[in-house]
Amino acid sequence: MKICVYGAGAIGAYMGGRLAQAGADVSFIARGPHLAAMQARGVRLSTEAGEHVVDVRCTSDPRELGPQDYVIVALKAHSVPGVVEAMQPLLGPDTAVVTAVNGIPYWYFYRHGGAFAGTKLESVDPGGVQWDRLGPERAIGCVLYPAAEIVEPGVVRHVYGKKFPIGEPSGEKTQRIVRLQEAMVAAGFDAPIREDIRDEIWLKLWGNLCFNPISALTHATLDVITSNPATRAVSREMMLEAKAIADRFGVHFRVDVERRIDGAGAVGAHKTSMLQDLEHGRPMEIDPLLTVVQEMGRLVGQDTPIIDAVLALIKLREQTAQQALAERAAAIVAAAPSREAIGAA
Repeated sequence: MKICVYGAGAIGAYMGGRLAQAGADVSFIARGPHLAAMQARGVRLSTEAGEHVVDVRCTSDPRELGPQDYVIVALKAHSVPGVVEAMQPLLGPDTAVVTAVNGIPYWYFYRHGGAFAGTKLESVDPGGVQWDRLGPERAIGCVLYPAAEIVEPGVVRHVYGKKFPIGEPSGEKTQRIVRLQEAMVAAGFDAPIREDIRDEIWLKLWGNLCFNPISALTHATLDVITSNPATRAVSREMMLEAKAIADRFGVHFRVDVERRIDGAGAVGAHKTSMLQDLEHGRPMEIDPLLTVVQEMGRLVGQDTPIIDAVLALIKLREQTAQQALAERAAAIVAAAPSREAIGAA
């Protein structure tokens, strides 16, 4: 079984490393110092079972790898449209694309049924490039519950969790999803096949859409956000707005709002991915977690006043953060001695 992890960052390298340990033919698409370290020394996985070095073929060029049985897309969701063309050499006639991303995926309305079947979501798939070039028929949904972090280039530490629910957009138990589950179970993951993976996607998104932006705006961790009465109330209202939209699309939530908030609080003093991205100067996953919910609300005529307000705030926060980074970079360039000055010295 040939599996390419496209975006072998923390969670991608953790998934791929464990799959390789279990015997799958795994390759990584990565970049920068992390790629260089893995090429030189393999990927070092730090888990509760100890540390293991796994040799995995790593490259920045998909053309070196050829068609795969599965491509696990483990990039930040907003980065995916920009690499769709680069992914083409990995796609054979039967290649499955496993969307291991946060938020609503590009294929959401494929084989959805009802009035919105076939709808493309502009906020997560601008111009429909993923729908048209990857194809919704290739998609397998995968929801990420574990957390991992890159301790240093080439070194990935598993923080918690091993659950990766998977599912076909149609809800069918196909041969390809059974094979994927078998590989994931062999790797030590809990990978239940869901008849409606969209329910699982919304359950994860339900928390992400409020806790992530609130944490980036306040720099508070999950335990603080969920225990502070004011931020807990804002979270609750955002979740209720989202639930009103999801209900219109037939989504079933197996827990209520309070239990979902309490579950997030139980994680403890954890920084959300959006806060981590802000602190490291990276673009935040705003559109797949918030803008898409607003867009889906517009489809069914559902107002989202609290989501709209928080979305406006977090977009401005990203704008000011990126502007500050640009100004800092410009100041460094301006302060650097010119070539002429160096020559004169």
